[in-house]
Amino acid sequence: MSGTVTTVSSNGEYSFTKPNRDSITLLAGLGVEGDIHAGVTVKHRSRIAQDPTQPNLRQVHLIHAELFDEVAGAGFDVAPGDLGENITTVGIDLLALPAGTLLRLGDEAVVEVTGLRNPCLQIEAFRQGLLKQVVGRDADGEVVRKAGIMSVVRTGGVVRPGDPIGTELPAGPHRRLERV
Repeated sequence: MSGTVTTVSSNGEYSFTKPNRDSITLLAGLGVEGDIHAGVTVKHRSRIAQDPTQPNLRQVHLIHAELFDEVAGAGFDVAPGDLGENITTVGIDLLALPAGTLLRLGDEAVVEVTGLRNPCLQIEAFRQGLLKQVVGRDADGEVVRKAGIMSVVRTGGVVRPGDPIGTELPAGPHRRLERV
């Protein structure tokens, strides 16, 4: 399975959206250089409130551009960076990847998939009704989260739009992604 980076985004301040950039630099063990969510321990406000010493499993947020097309069909205009992601992808089913998958981004950077983004009420404040588009329930009543995946940086490097994405699945058995 492979794909392409379409957009990269970062923000040094707390805000829901992240401005698009020409490139971002991933730092091993930390996240996106200059991004408010970079660090060894949690940086998301809700996680800090629970326990500020827990490891940061949400260093880099990736989201699939196909989601934007899906929500556009329901009347929502969402663009790369709008949902706070760092990397927007195309051509790879991020949500189907098992935990521990390595994603090779461009020439150098490698991130390890840690889990699913848990969509929060900020999405609803961004566009009323959007939360129901990115989180719901399947036929068995299980929660389905579609707002991207989270990862940690294993190998640093520069990531740019147009960079290829390669995948390396972990040794089996594969673990389904859970929220992180």
